[in-house]
Amino acid sequence: MTTPQVQVRRIYQPAADGDGYRVLVDRLWPRGIAKDTAEFDEWCKDVAPSTDLRKWYGHDPDRFAEFGRRYRAELGQAEPSRAVGQLRARARQGPVTLLTATKDPAISAAAVLADVLREQPER
Repeated sequence: MTTPQVQVRRIYQPAADGDGYRVLVDRLWPRGIAKDTAEFDEWCKDVAPSTDLRKWYGHDPDRFAEFGRRYRAELGQAEPSRAVGQLRARARQGPVTLLTATKDPAISAAAVLADVLREQPER
């Protein structure tokens, strides 16, 4: 089985040819983006971290490892788990780009989610 093609980009960047299916994975609508002109195929709030976890993290690089651990635990819950399964299935069909408004996508929930989607699901 091949590893799904999943990448992370900021929603403020224009769509690129290799983006494939573009999914906004933030719970909050990004500032400065008009809903009628945003370039994405789906807004999947179900995979976003909880408000409490997002606020605790505050994009503090020193908390990223612990944030990733806690976020993965949240993704294991029923509703987020179903959404992750759907995104994983989509990624097996072709490239998926996870979109976030975060200033540093490398230490974002989208980066953690991309790693989760690339992993083989437990059987």
